[in-house]
Amino acid sequence: MNLRKAFTTYAIINIEDLDKVDFSQVGETSRDTIRKNLLGPPTQFILKWDTEPTFITNGTIVPDNTYTHKECLELMTGEDWTDPDALGIEYTPL
Repeated sequence: MNLRKAFTTYAIINIEDLDKVDFSQVGETSRDTIRKNLLGPPTQFILKWDTEPTFITNGTIVPDNTYTHKECLELMTGEDWTDPDALGIEYTPL
């Protein structure tokens, strides 16, 4: 594993908080580069950071949960985040 990823925090954030994100403090560059869940309409998105952003520290945004790189990759395999039809695979719930 890349050493940088070992210290990166990933967070699931409610879509209503998207306008509160200061993209200069996270790994994504804009609202156009975030990964949103596949629910219609999307209800959550993912942010990543190496240093906790001030909007998290001060409580402006409270993540639903935080994850390591490995945990986030596992989460992304679920049908809420990855369309199994687009990948040509059959989804089997855990």
